[in-house]
Amino acid sequence: MTSVARVSSRPLWRQPWVINSAVTAASVLVCLLLLPSRIPGMELLGVAPHWLLIWVVAWSIKRNQWQGAVAGLVLGLLQDAMTSPHPTHTLSLIVVGVLTARLQKQRYLQEDIVSVALIVFAMAVIAETVLALQISFNQLVSADSLYPPLGSIWLYHQRIALSSAILSSLWAPALYYPLNRWWDRYSSES
Repeated sequence: MTSVARVSSRPLWRQPWVINSAVTAASVLVCLLLLPSRIPGMELLGVAPHWLLIWVVAWSIKRNQWQGAVAGLVLGLLQDAMTSPHPTHTLSLIVVGVLTARLQKQRYLQEDIVSVALIVFAMAVIAETVLALQISFNQLVSADSLYPPLGSIWLYHQRIALSSAILSSLWAPALYYPLNRWWDRYSSES
């Protein structure tokens, strides 16, 4: 009996790809629900961990640049749907997905918890910088911008980027480890 015959004899909801898709979608949903929540002890200077960024890094580590970009695009659009689309989070998450995939493609860092935390730290700083650049561009182009003056934007950026990077890198293993184990298990089954 071939593997195709074995797969087709199972009900659809027991197919490995359906279960993997459900787990992946559920993990994104959990990240989306955690994003606006402010759980005591999980804030630093009013900034919470960037759960979607952690998810994009976890996804992109073992995938190519296009898959990282698509993950960043989809999660960025979801975050923009939950918040204001100006500045867009899509651009920063696409950059994170592509850069993370390129980092691992070059094998500059190993795939352990410490390396993932360092990648998340760097990517959080990059993502916040992309957002600050968008706000600065809007401030320069628009005369009636709702954003603060240019100097204040970059002062806030330093505080927000560092707080987000610290918290996101500390919480990265809590999301990365179970997802990575699941995806490894799924790839070994298929």
